[in-house]
Amino acid sequence: MDHTHEESAEMNPAPVDKPRIERAVREILLAIGENPDREGLVKTPNRIARSYAELMAGLHDDPRRHLKTVFTERYDEVVLLRDIEFHSMCEHHLLPFTGRAHVAYLPDGKVVGLSKLARLVEGYARRPQLQERLTTQIADALMDELNPIGAACIIEAVHTCMTIRGAKKHGSTMVTSALRGIFQENHSSRSEIMSLMYGSSHPIR
Repeated sequence: MDHTHEESAEMNPAPVDKPRIERAVREILLAIGENPDREGLVKTPNRIARSYAELMAGLHDDPRRHLKTVFTERYDEVVLLRDIEFHSMCEHHLLPFTGRAHVAYLPDGKVVGLSKLARLVEGYARRPQLQERLTTQIADALMDELNPIGAACIIEAVHTCMTIRGAKKHGSTMVTSALRGIFQENHSSRSEIMSLMYGSSHPIR
């Protein structure tokens, strides 16, 4: 087998099968006792197929590619991008969770454009996710691609699978963190990054 072709296929999987989603949504509508052919629902399967193609686009992308273009710079202070808004889908219920990610790293000779940090978050968010996994994926990508002295990611999010169903605990916010390198190993560095991330951040509403 052509291993080059095989690797390319893994990196670029087939696009979202919209007709298949449409058929599945139609079945769901029938299963709940609705009429998928009535005026208000007749285009719903197509709308959902198109929205899923957008919301799950991260499955067909490697977010780490955004960290490949770096600049050599002897900067030895923290780089922090706070309040990166994101939207993702809980893989347990396929309901959205939304929030903000705070992403930081302490460079060791390499820096990356700030917009790339936002794109990194978006790339991992646009797929069926767990907040815990999303947090570690972002921090690990920074460590692996930039080789910084330390990296950190803290995410605050509201999960509709908890607020509109099940426990129905409105206003609950889930917070997860992933600290790497010096931010994990050194107490003062950990305290500094936490202070920077939370210094003037606003609660999720």
